[in-house]
Amino acid sequence: MRFEPGRLILYRNVRRGRIGWARPARVVSDDDRGLLLWLARHTPVVDEVADDGRGMRMMPFAEWVTRSYRLRVVPWHGADLLMFLPAGAAHSVWWFRDPATGRFANWYVNLEEPGVRWDDGAVAGVDVVDQDLDVVARPDRSWAWKDEDEFVERLAFPDHYWVPDPTAVRAEGERVVKLIEAGDFPFDGTWCDFRPDPSWTPPTVLPEGWDRPPVR
Repeated sequence: MRFEPGRLILYRNVRRGRIGWARPARVVSDDDRGLLLWLARHTPVVDEVADDGRGMRMMPFAEWVTRSYRLRVVPWHGADLLMFLPAGAAHSVWWFRDPATGRFANWYVNLEEPGVRWDDGAVAGVDVVDQDLDVVARPDRSWAWKDEDEFVERLAFPDHYWVPDPTAVRAEGERVVKLIEAGDFPFDGTWCDFRPDPSWTPPTVLPEGWDRPPVR
C-alpha cells in the first residue's frame, strides 16, 4: 500500500489498543525508502490525557495506570515538522526546525514499532507503537539518548506497559546511532532545507474517521 503525495493521512501512536496520539500530516513522498510526512504548525492534533486533563508525562506512571483516559484535540504548537518512517524500520526520524527562523535545528529519532498502514478511502493512516526511548542528534552528528528515565520507570509495570522487549528497542537506537555518527542517510543533510508545497495549508479540523479502531 502506497499513499499519494499531497494526501492528508493520520500518523497515530497506539498504546495497548488505545490511541495515544494522532497527527494529521501531508504525504511528501512514499517509495522504497519509506514514508515522508509533513506536519504543519497549527494543525489540530490528538493527545491522550487522564481524566483530570493531565498528560502521561505529568504524573508518575504508577498513577497513570490507575486513571481513566480521554482524547483531547489541540493545535500543534511546535514548529513545522518533517517525519520519515523508513521502510520496515523500528523507528522514525523527525527534522525539527527553529520556530523563529524555520531553519533546521536537529534530528529526533523516535523509536517505535514498524508502522501498520490502513486505508478506508476517505481517511487513511499508519499506526505505530511509540516505544518512548528516543535519540536526539545535532547537526554536528553528536547525539544523546532522550527519555531514558521514563523508559526505565515504565518497564517496571509490564502488565500495563506496551514495550515487551526493551533490549530490542535499545539495539535499534544503537543501530541508528551508527548512521548518525557516520553521516549516512538520512543524517547526511537530506531534506534539511525542505520546503513544503505552498498549497499545503494546515487543516482546520480532524479528518472524519480519525478515531477508527487501531489496526495494532
